[in-house]
Amino acid sequence: MNKFMREISALPRDARDTLFLLAVIALIVLPQVGNLPWWCTAITAMVLVWRSTLAVEARPLPGKWARVGLLALTLAATFATHRTLLGRDAGVTLIVILLALKTLELRARRDAFVIFFLGFFAMLTNFFYSQSLMTAVTMLLALLGLLTALVNAHMPVGRPPLMQAARTASWMALAGAPIMLALFLLFPRFAPLWGTPGDAMAGRTGLSNTMRVGAIAELALDDSIAARIKFEDNRAPPQSQLYFRGPVLAQFDGREWTALPSWARGAPPSGNLRTSGQPVRYEVTLEPNHRPWLLTLDAAQSAPQAPGLEVTGTPDLQWLVNRPISDLVRYRAESYTQFHSGPVRQTAALRPYLALPPGSNPRTAALAAEMRAQPALANAGTQAFIRAALQRLRTGGYTYTLEPGFYGNETADEFWFDRKEGFCEHIASAFVVLMRGAGIPARIVTGYQGGELNGVDNYWVLRQSDAHAWAEVWEDGTGWVRVDPTGAVSPGRVGQLQRLVPQPGLFAGAIGAMSPTLAQNLRAAWEAVNNSWNQWVLNYTQSRQLNLLKTIGFNAPSLEDLAYVLLYLLVGASLAGAAWTLWERSQHDPWLRLLGQARARLAKAGLQLPDTAPPRQMAAQADARFGPSAQAVHEWLLKLEAQRYAPASPASLAALRAEFRRLDWPVAPNPRR
Repeated sequence: MNKFMREISALPRDARDTLFLLAVIALIVLPQVGNLPWWCTAITAMVLVWRSTLAVEARPLPGKWARVGLLALTLAATFATHRTLLGRDAGVTLIVILLALKTLELRARRDAFVIFFLGFFAMLTNFFYSQSLMTAVTMLLALLGLLTALVNAHMPVGRPPLMQAARTASWMALAGAPIMLALFLLFPRFAPLWGTPGDAMAGRTGLSNTMRVGAIAELALDDSIAARIKFEDNRAPPQSQLYFRGPVLAQFDGREWTALPSWARGAPPSGNLRTSGQPVRYEVTLEPNHRPWLLTLDAAQSAPQAPGLEVTGTPDLQWLVNRPISDLVRYRAESYTQFHSGPVRQTAALRPYLALPPGSNPRTAALAAEMRAQPALANAGTQAFIRAALQRLRTGGYTYTLEPGFYGNETADEFWFDRKEGFCEHIASAFVVLMRGAGIPARIVTGYQGGELNGVDNYWVLRQSDAHAWAEVWEDGTGWVRVDPTGAVSPGRVGQLQRLVPQPGLFAGAIGAMSPTLAQNLRAAWEAVNNSWNQWVLNYTQSRQLNLLKTIGFNAPSLEDLAYVLLYLLVGASLAGAAWTLWERSQHDPWLRLLGQARARLAKAGLQLPDTAPPRQMAAQADARFGPSAQAVHEWLLKLEAQRYAPASPASLAALRAEFRRLDWPVAPNPRR
């Protein structure tokens, strides 16, 4: 390492500065690797390595046509990948490529400044995809790196150490921090100007608005966070009751479950909800999911309070908003864990919940008929049939697994009779098909179940691996009743007793091997820090801005008040900066300033002296020019020199300044007429 640093230090300054700038560019691009096309990452890395080699070996840069060819190639590749040169993804790809290619014509300071400002812009594009704390910390380091390179470019003489430029850049960042904080707190916040649609959930745990049974052979556990929940007074229900409701699926084509269209649901928006027990109050911080739904603990009687969003309810107790959730959203809600919903008597609105594709899953239909023919179930109610189906799941050799393999077209038949294994969607789908085959209305509810408590900040964390599917069965006289058939196959899946967990990475595995609890505690601490970042930074909304104005004395603050406060702060900061500049200028070496004033007095008398002349030389030339009339000035200049260079000098700078004002300075002779 020391040898490497010595080799870097021995390089010419241009090469050293170029390598530092290339390293900063690599830091800016690194977080984007997962969002860029593979060829963009490959070309960017190749160009940066190529440019580093040219700098170290002092070889000439590529010619114009080589650069034009690379530009044409990347433009064509961008269009082939994104089918456009506009938009977020294509734009970010082009910015990264152009930033890398610009380094191939880095010859003058002008080129460096273009790279600096392209780098600042590329740095901001990281926040199009992630506003996490890790991204913010990485971009802060990149910002300091770019500022250091910018300061270093304004030091054209010699070989100033990068640490000197880094210190100056750090002071610049600190000086700008108060303005940045004021803008963060007071700059008016509006709704996002665009969304970022996309769905990358296929093949991983998570929530979707459809459920295609058996199309995925192996499900990877996604440990990323879907939502955080803070219960009022930390009074959370038991984990086995933590069902967070998402889309309700009722249409089945044999493989895929989808939601009923709104016109076919037939129930009032309230869902005819009937609750009992005490309500549970909580606050949800929902991560971006690019879906228009809000998660609520089953079941919420009134709409969640989500500032800035229009919330509407559906007949199946789901809550929707007027736009996809493309950024962090925080809202409050009140739910009941003991409830029934829907009609209590048979109505035409229940018919869609009995429908099955003609001829599909014949063995499951036969099983339903066989169970109905049993004496114990022939005249029994819905609850008896549910108990019989759950008992079959418990004792029939069925298993819960994330690797069931591909299913064919008759997914319920394969589950009940052939494979007897699957994850929650296989189990819930087969159960609902059996219920409908027996003439019992049933549907699938998707959402999240369980979660875990972070002991550091007392927030409950829902992960994508907590995504779950369960059933609701209609019972005469009661309405819709929740039934979780996965709990019959694997009781540990309900709650947090024996949850399936993702395979730890190399680093986490090594920590876990040393201390089983250390990795868990470290993750809890890091997620608590991330949650604080989410609550206080990402979720700093317009309503919180106005609440801030209330705390400083505004009775009914508005956006106009916010703008005025911000304007006053900016004007005050500008005046303070100007005053500080004047004060700093007045503090520049007062000895040199006094010497300059003496030089100006002598110049006014006709004696022009160079700026580099010391006091002794000035005294000698004043004697030669003005004779005895300059004796007092001569003595004063010698005392000024002694004050600077003789430690035992009795004269103080203040006394010399006072004497300067009393001196009889020579005057220029009148010109002859």
